[in-house]
Amino acid sequence: MKQRDQDTLLSGLGTLTRGNVIPGAEADSYLQEWRRLWPGQCLAVVRPGSTEEAADIVRFCQEHALPVVPQGGNTGLVGGQSPQDERSVVISLERMKRIGPVNAQAATLYTQAGATLSEVQEAAREVGMLFPVSMASEGSAQVGGAISTNAGGISVLAYGTMRERVLGLEVVLPDGRIWNGQRALRKDNTGYDLKQMFMGAEGTLGLITGAVLRLAPAPKDRVTLWLAVETAEDAVSLFHRLSGACGPALTSFELISAAALDLAFRHNSALRAPVGARTEYHVLAEISIFETIPAEDLAMAALGPALENGTVADAALATSGGQRAAMWALREALPEAQAAPRAQIKHDVTLPVAAIPEFLLRAGQAVETCMPGIRPVPFGHLGDGNLHYNLLAPEGMDTEAFAPHTSRICQAVYDIVQTMDGSISAEHGIGRLKRELLAMTKSDVELSLMRTLKHSLDPKGIMNPGILLDPKSMDRFETGVNTAGR
Repeated sequence: MKQRDQDTLLSGLGTLTRGNVIPGAEADSYLQEWRRLWPGQCLAVVRPGSTEEAADIVRFCQEHALPVVPQGGNTGLVGGQSPQDERSVVISLERMKRIGPVNAQAATLYTQAGATLSEVQEAAREVGMLFPVSMASEGSAQVGGAISTNAGGISVLAYGTMRERVLGLEVVLPDGRIWNGQRALRKDNTGYDLKQMFMGAEGTLGLITGAVLRLAPAPKDRVTLWLAVETAEDAVSLFHRLSGACGPALTSFELISAAALDLAFRHNSALRAPVGARTEYHVLAEISIFETIPAEDLAMAALGPALENGTVADAALATSGGQRAAMWALREALPEAQAAPRAQIKHDVTLPVAAIPEFLLRAGQAVETCMPGIRPVPFGHLGDGNLHYNLLAPEGMDTEAFAPHTSRICQAVYDIVQTMDGSISAEHGIGRLKRELLAMTKSDVELSLMRTLKHSLDPKGIMNPGILLDPKSMDRFETGVNTAGR
């Protein structure tokens, strides 16, 4: 781009945002995503202070054919927030953080999209309520990004993903119009549920600027359990036992392999194992009570048979805030610990819960065949079937030597996921990383419907181009017809 054209565009964007523009050459922190796999480039990062300013920016980009890349807290793991075109305009809503009103009686919370999940959680706590979407990145992950990727986290088992926590949305459309769908209604049977289009769309259909979120009652008591089990089959058996005994009171059920735990201990020497038993797997579970019965009593009643018959080899119960925080600190340390080794592969897959032991066995055999000595370090949300099946290169192998093999290894894992009626993405989304894989695993009808929707709302293709759908397939688009082939 010529310098004169660039200066003209930057000046125009600056006028629209009262100077809240960062030229691309000075925007390093917005151009480096967490995994550092997709170094970005852009014309500018703009930081609107209101929905109207955001709409003006999108309209400006539409008029000048500039790609628009919505960016939340920049915590995504599949590259969906990373601009790849030097003419891109990154829209960061970090200045749009206003929360309120919060209505405890109606169990609703209004928020702008730039508020972080932890800020929303705190606002809910102040009125004695709970916003239950929780994850390791909640201190920086923003509401808009979490909705756009339909984020999950550690409590999906009881409370669902972001999709289940959203009652209404405000969205800037690709042509700059504002759709105000911020209605706090539990039931509204008046045609298409338009908000559903934008949740999980990863910014390809519009810019989410505000939301009405559904809160939950805060538990009266809770207990956190760290349970050592020998096999994945034992973990699944334990899940069914606790789920049957506790019902909706079982709010989290995490599976952690010994390999993943060891990696966390090596990465952070301050972490401590809650139990002494050395088993192949561990379970981190939480039981939340909304009645008067103590959570510990319910937990012990549910766990008793499993302790007696040996399904659980060792157990620790946390009833204080400090004990509970120490257990969850171990779980939350896993992503960072696994990010330290550069030669690695991350998988975010979902399977029927009962199929997870078989998947772990089959996937372990498959990746070992692909590369002897490869090190699986799985963990994840067993309660909802979401497994992070991550792999480290064999000891001593660097990134350069490992990289040529990753495609073959990934394909082996995804082939097993497909044959077991699973999904290639549970909560991280598609982004750039899995775009081609999505085209291979979705039917022609599904892809055609997605392209039709994209073309209808964004005919010029300015919203987050290259994410979810291959731009080349959109170039060949014909309404209602999948011309891309597979």
